[in-house]
Amino acid sequence: MQIAGSIITLIGSVFLFLGALGIFRMPDVFNRIQAGTKATTLGTLLFLIGITIGHTDVVPHLKIVILILFILFTNPLSSHALARAAHHIKTPLAKETVRDDLAEDEKREDREGSLE
Repeated sequence: MQIAGSIITLIGSVFLFLGALGIFRMPDVFNRIQAGTKATTLGTLLFLIGITIGHTDVVPHLKIVILILFILFTNPLSSHALARAAHHIKTPLAKETVRDDLAEDEKREDREGSLE
C-alpha cells in the first residue's frame, strides 16, 4: 500500500507543479486563475489521498476527509469570486481571447433593463 500511496502522491505533486507552471505561462488573469484552480485542486486531492493510502498508521483519515471536502468546496468558489471581481474592475483580457460571455450577458441585461 505504501508504494501505491507514494505513486498517487507523486502524481498529485506533478499536478501541483503544472498548476504553478500554468500560472506563469498563461497570458491573462482569467487563464491564470483557471490553470491554478483546476490543477491545484486535483493535485492537492491526489496528494492527500496518496498520503492517506500510503501512511495509514500516521494520518487520521477523518481529518483528511474534512480537508478534501473543504478544498472541493472552497477552491472553485474562491476562484469564481476572484474572476468575477477581476471582470468587474475591467481587468483586460488577453488579445487571443475570442469570446467574453459575462460581458455579453451584462450588455443584454443593460438593454433589457433600459427597455422597461
